[in-house]
Order: sequence, then structure tokens, then C-alpha cells
Amino acid sequence: DTTIVGMGKLLAERLNALGIPTIHHPGVYDLINGQLDRSAAYEYAEAGVRPILEEHPSIEVVIDLHRDGVGEDTHLVTEVNGKPTAQIMFFNGLSRTKDNGDIAFSLQMKLAAEQMYPGFTRRIFLRGYRYSLHMRPKSLLIEAGAQTNTVEEMRNAMELLAVTLQKVIVENP
Repeated sequence: DTTIVGMGKLLAERLNALGIPTIHHPGVYDLINGQLDRSAAYEYAEAGVRPILEEHPSIEVVIDLHRDGVGEDTHLVTEVNGKPTAQIMFFNGLSRTKDNGDIAFSLQMKLAAEQMYPGFTRRIFLRGYRYSLHMRPKSLLIEAGAQTNTVEEMRNAMELLAVTLQKVIVENP
């Protein structure tokens, strides 16, 4: 429960409690035969997630939750409502455009988070790569904190992320 997979489980629990039906898939796709290999992680993740999407075609949002790897002297934390909270960063792959309404889903999320919790989000990372953002129009790749964050900071971040998701999903169905 203290790993990024555990944080995904916590996020799913919070979203379910907020009335957003959520499935948590605890797949790990960067360990191949016990060895760290990120070269095909997004392709492996798609192979693991596709059957879930086929079984549950009503799924609107896919979240690929990661922990950022930063220098040991970097601490991605802010204070929100008096609690130390790991900062999050949204990724946008630029290999194609999507029809997501007026603005991209990640930008909707960033704007909502900044409005409710200033300082909670870092920049949106843009890169000419698809990542895992093509599985649904409302897909998110999120770097939640880093290896230097405490479990408490990460749990606090999942609380805010769940509320932000609920706000954006409800206001932009």
C-alpha cells in the first residue's frame, strides 16, 4: 500500500467513494523477468488494459499513474489545506490530436486543480510520443510525486487528485 501501485488503489477507493465507479488494475509493466526494462512498458500496459476496456466499454477515463524519478535533493511537495502534499504532473503526448471538447483533458485537470489547490500541479510535460494516452479520449498519464516523497504526502495527493477528477468528470461529461 506504500508503492505507486498502492497509491493507485487508494485513488480508486477515493473515486468510488465520490461516486465515480473505478476499477484499479495493479499491473506493473516495466519489470520483465525480474529486470527493470522500460523500453516497451507502454505497449505492455496496453496489452494489459485493452481486455479491461473491452469487458467494460463504458469506461471513459484511463489513468496511467507513475512516480517521477528525480534527484535525491529534489522534493516535490507543497502544502494544501495545511497538509504536506506531493505535487503531480500531467503528461501530454503530441503524436496525434484528439477531439476532447474545447481543451485537452489534462489541461482541464490542470486548470481545475490550480483553481482548487494552487501549487498542487507542476507543469504539463509535452513530448512527441503517444505514451498510453490513446486508449480513451480522456486518458491521463500522471507523475505523482517522486521517490523522495513520503507516503503521507502521496496519500494526501491522491485525495486531491480524486476530488479534481470528480470535478472535471462531472462538469465535463
